Amino acid sequence: MIDRAWAGLLPDKPHTALRDAAGALFYEEMHTRGGFGGPFTYLYHRYPVTAHREVASCNRGWAPPVADERAFHPLRRRLYGSDKIAQGGQLLDARTPILFNKDVTILLARPDVTDDAYFANGDADELWFVQEGAARLESVCGWLDVTPGDYVWVPRAMIHRWHVERPMRLMCFEAPEGIVVPTDFRNPVGQLRMDAPYTHRDFVRPKGPIATPDQIQEGPRELVVKRHGTFTRFVTERPSMDVVGWDGFVYPWAFNIEKYQPKTGMVHLPPTIHATFASRGFLVCSFVPRVTDTHPNAIPCPYPHSSVDCDEVILYLRGNFTSRRGVGPGALSLHPAGIAHGPHPGAYEASIGTKRTDEMAVMIDTYAPLLPTAQAANLEDAGYHESWRTT
Repeated sequence: MIDRAWAGLLPDKPHTALRDAAGALFYEEMHTRGGFGGPFTYLYHRYPVTAHREVASCNRGWAPPVADERAFHPLRRRLYGSDKIAQGGQLLDARTPILFNKDVTILLARPDVTDDAYFANGDADELWFVQEGAARLESVCGWLDVTPGDYVWVPRAMIHRWHVERPMRLMCFEAPEGIVVPTDFRNPVGQLRMDAPYTHRDFVRPKGPIATPDQIQEGPRELVVKRHGTFTRFVTERPSMDVVGWDGFVYPWAFNIEKYQPKTGMVHLPPTIHATFASRGFLVCSFVPRVTDTHPNAIPCPYPHSSVDCDEVILYLRGNFTSRRGVGPGALSLHPAGIAHGPHPGAYEASIGTKRTDEMAVMIDTYAPLLPTAQAANLEDAGYHESWRTT
């Protein structure tokens, strides 16, 4: 939730009649979070929203994460190739869970066609990162253009579908407790602080409304809803995209990683300076090109560290990854708590005297241990843990 936004037709006051020129009534829906005490959005529909012609369990969606018992012992640093995910299909179905715990599931996907049904994830917010490709996200709030480098936030239970314009490669954080801007970035009235790593202008909001009183956005009548890890198929009586106006804090948005404003110090600062989005139990960080540390004897390369509380996952995107060798765009590393980790041999010393870094990556640190999935077993580089050996 970034700030209040609105589009289309609205009554002067909530919960009062809104009518068209002929006197026909529009139908208000409240999209609420935290019961009735959290952020919310008013949605104004052409038609009532509750009628379904059919409801049944279905085999749409993706397989739930299955823990790979073989990946727990021995404890290792692990590396996965996101480019090894099979390309094709719709994003509604073609998602592969890689790592998970009670707070987050990390998924990879490579869709190449538009969803043929609408979807609402009733279990979690979804934060996507777009590695490649382009799309338009259709939701009840309007149209959102999606380009490479974008984070895309889809609120829990909001009806939407992805229109793929160029074949995509994406990573998703599925978060049951929601994903928000860290509270440290807000001032007392909710505005993003001047020292936050981004501004309100950096976030792209949907172009809406999705419909007008005389032109309703047609689309599939099939709606798939995920709840309690299972999928239900509804056939709707009326079009899902009939919202002629909306007002609130809950709507999809896009934020491009290259708009992130990095910080620099005299000496190497901890990874928390790269914090971008937060949830219960994890933090998402963005690494973008920046000026390195200014002290004449600074060592810009990340120091070896034993983070005894956190598992760390990094998706490498582009650039010269000074702390790693043998990784390139699309590599996804897991460094579990319990093992000290840091740069590969030689990288620490070689970084002395450098003035800039051009690397780009997305990181997530989690407090609960991440479990590798059976679905990820064939994506792994089996020799990654040994790549620190010098003899």
